[in-house]
Amino acid sequence: MTEEQITMNQVEALHVALQQSFSPDQNVRDPAEATIKNLKFIPGATQMLLHITEEKQVQYEVRQAAAIQLKNICRECWVERVSFSGLPLPPVDADESGAASKKPPLLLEEDKTAVKKKLVVCLLAEPDKSIRDLMAETVHCIAIHDFPTSWPDLLPLLLHAISQNADPSQALRVHNALLALRKVCKRYEYKSREQRGPLNEIVIQSFPLLLPLAQRLSGPEEHSLEGA
Repeated sequence: MTEEQITMNQVEALHVALQQSFSPDQNVRDPAEATIKNLKFIPGATQMLLHITEEKQVQYEVRQAAAIQLKNICRECWVERVSFSGLPLPPVDADESGAASKKPPLLLEEDKTAVKKKLVVCLLAEPDKSIRDLMAETVHCIAIHDFPTSWPDLLPLLLHAISQNADPSQALRVHNALLALRKVCKRYEYKSREQRGPLNEIVIQSFPLLLPLAQRLSGPEEHSLEGA
């Protein structure tokens, strides 16, 4: 489902469901939780969750819940989950016997493309630590599978934000870009030397930006919160 096909009525209905999932009334809460559990089967759900997550006017708890659901769906439905032996893993919400009502589908390519296009933009502008950490973890979940081949613009976007570090008004974007870059690098944390080619490229491209930034921040005249 493309972004143009998603209506505000659909986004509002999801917003209400997320909000009602906090209700003390079980008759209200249970249907809302069932709706949320079913989101992975709905085309465009990830885009709607991201829209709610980025909207600063939305209640904080609802934004956080949307960010959590977005992360979980991307982790579970981006590619088929398999064990180290290559066998399919049971759904995340399976019961103790491994049984689940329905096998979660893989996300549609248009949903993947839309999420990747917007996720980093939202992350760079997010001032709340909890929500930006959730967004950064979602970047990590996607980067494991798509970076660099299927997400070639991720690194240039992050490095462009980091390159603005001399401008104090860009401190938040620089901080969040560094957070996302760390998550991308984490993708290679336990890889063999032969599998670290993309990490070497990250180092080559980012070091000229990171070294002067680190030198400036360690200087005696740098005492600002933004600098820290």
